[in-house]
This record gives sequence, structure tokens and C-alpha cells, in this order.
Amino acid sequence: MPTFQATATALGLLLMLGALASGLARRSMLSLAALFVLAGFVIGNGGFDWIDFRARSGFVEDLAFAALIVILFRDGLEVEGEILQKTWHLPLRKLVLAMPLTTVIVAAAARVLIGLSWTESFLLGALLAPTDPVLTSSIVTNERVPRVVRNSLNLESGLNDGLALPAVLAFTAALSTDSGDFVWWRFVLQDVGLGFAFGLACGWVASLLLPRESDRPLRERIPSHQRSLFALGVAFATYGVTVLSPKGNGFIAVFVAAIVLGIRRPDVREHFERNSEQLVEIVKLGIFLVFGTLLTVHAFTREGWAALALVAIVFVLARPLAVWLSLAGTRVDTPTRLFMGWFGPKGVASMTFALIVLDRNIASGTRIFDLTALVVFCSILLHGVTDTPGANWIARRAERLGISDGGDEEDAGAEAEAARSG
Repeated sequence: MPTFQATATALGLLLMLGALASGLARRSMLSLAALFVLAGFVIGNGGFDWIDFRARSGFVEDLAFAALIVILFRDGLEVEGEILQKTWHLPLRKLVLAMPLTTVIVAAAARVLIGLSWTESFLLGALLAPTDPVLTSSIVTNERVPRVVRNSLNLESGLNDGLALPAVLAFTAALSTDSGDFVWWRFVLQDVGLGFAFGLACGWVASLLLPRESDRPLRERIPSHQRSLFALGVAFATYGVTVLSPKGNGFIAVFVAAIVLGIRRPDVREHFERNSEQLVEIVKLGIFLVFGTLLTVHAFTREGWAALALVAIVFVLARPLAVWLSLAGTRVDTPTRLFMGWFGPKGVASMTFALIVLDRNIASGTRIFDLTALVVFCSILLHGVTDTPGANWIARRAERLGISDGGDEEDAGAEAEAARSG
């Protein structure tokens, strides 16, 4: 069967199956993300080979780009929703301290275990630094889980995609044979600088173009779903304008434009969040399916036991240690730190970033992609299996200690300490 027809059939059947089994999925240990990846693996290159994608094909690259534009725009819009609330302290610490520490630890492990160069190792570390809330949906949507944990994980995972992007692009450019001699200051000026400038400009212009609801009679107001379409149009238009000339970085521009638009027009953010949930979900599940079709047993076993040791370090050492150190000096207790350290799953951002890396002319691009794929695959399974039990455990713990759902992280820490001492 041709690839498009086979893909459409598989995606349609899986969406139907996922919808029918959604109630059961909430009570089971297998998430929809894991189901889509496993299904892709079975019908793709690692299984029956019914769907034959090539990671370097134009379709896969375009799909990755489109998914990344939608995800970064959604993440940027969410900044204003919570960043000014009282619970911004913990995610800020994890973004500023834990992400770089995770990158460094993963890079050191890749250098020692796999034998990559330092630049390649840091690229792998940057690819595996972002976290994905899709794989911990049972935690961020469970109101029994303390709000400090939900908000911290949700806001961190919403912002770290855009913050990890410049590092991924910089290391990719440094390794690419197409870019010649990599000059860091030129990259900062052109990719980061122009991307930031175009994002500011596009977000500001878009906030002025869309009329405010209070400025128009009721019968002339733009419907909510059309305002969401306007926002989505801003995302793709910003990317296109930025990369055309003088070739700034469109992904950075999209993320910045979303932040500006969300700050200046909170109403747009509310409309987009209300109407785009299904679109974002389909995009992410589609990426999971395509990603699964690209996986092969040979790619997973190519590096042998060293790759499995790297996976263990990423989950057991790098993320937990980075989160532990970044929250030093706060009143967050040890179990909560370990809980947030474990739930740093690797998902859509790492996959799409890795596809972009694979598309560049990098000598070790395939090895880096395979290692990233292995970590993401293990993350989907491990975190998909542990998110519901983990959410139930920390919820019961919070109820046992009498931790309320209100207040900020300092209040939550004080309540926990008082409960233990009492």
C-alpha cells in the first residue's frame, strides 16, 4: 500500500481506537503516546514494513517542522498564563539550572560511554534536555496532585522546548558540513538575534491587527474558533517571514511571537487554548506514529550495552541530580524533589529536534538520532507506565500530610515540614 494511504489508514484507526479506549487508558499503565509509538514500530521499519518512511525524506522533515511550529507556539502562549503566578520560582530554577546541568551530565556520559566528540555529546545532551507533558498527563491534569508539582512540571515542560532550541541549533550548525566554519557570534546575530527580532515584531503586529471584542458590536465580533485560526496563522506566517530573508531562525521567532501575543492579548491565548486542544493532540500523536515507524531493532542495538547505560544515566542520574541541585535552598522536601526529578520525560520536542539534526549533513547524525530515539522510546514506556501510579502516590502522600492545593511552593514546603514534625 502506498505510504500516504497506509499512514492515513493507520492514523485513523489508531485515533478511533484511542478514543474508544480512552477511559480504559486512564486506568491502565499504557498511555496513548506509547500506543502510537509501538503501533508505528510494528507497522514500520522495525516490524512488518507496511509503512516505509525515510527519516531524511521531505515529508518527514516537513511534518517535523509543522509539528514544532504548532508546539512552540502553544508553549509560548502559555507563558503568561502561569509565569506571573506565585509558582514561577521552581520552574525558573529548573529551566535556568537543571536544564544546563542535565545537558552537561548527558554530554559527559555520551563522551565516556559512546565515544562521541564533545560537540556531538553536547548536541545529544541538548536534544535530551527538554521534557514533555504529554507523557505525564496523569500528573499535570490530576487535581489531587499538589498544585506546586502540577504547575512546576507543566510550566517547565512548556518553556524548555523553546529554550533548548538555540543550543540544539548552535551545536547542529557547528557540526554541519554545509555551514563551513561555524562562527558563534554570526550564529547569535543571525539565527538567534534575527529570530528574536522577527518574533517581537510579528507578535506585536499581530496583537494590533486582531480587533478586541469590546471594540465591535456583538453581531460583528469574530467567533472564538476564528480567533484561534488567526493565532495559528500568526505562527506559520512568522516562521515563513523569518526564514525567507535575511534567513533568521523561524522556530525562535515563533516562540517569541507567541510570548508577545499572549502577553499583549490574553484573550487570544484563551481562545487558542479552548479550541486548539484537538489539533495539538493530533499533531503530537501523528509525530509519535511517524517516529515509531522510523525505529529499528538494529538502530537500538548498534551501540550495545553502552547505549543502555546512557539511558540509565539520563533517567536515574542526569535529570534527578540536576533537579535536586537546582532546588537546593528551597523548602521542597526530598520525596517531592525526587518525584519531579523522575518525571522529566523525553517526547515530541526531542523527536522533532532529532529529525532536524538528521536532515543536516552531520557525519554522526544517524548515531545521534538513534541514541535520541532509544532514550525517547524508553521514556515513553517507562514514564507512560509510571505516571498514573506516581500521580496516585504523591496525591495520597499530600493528603496524608495535609498539604493543601493552594499557596505557593514555600507554603507547600512549610506545610509538609509541619506535618512531618507534628
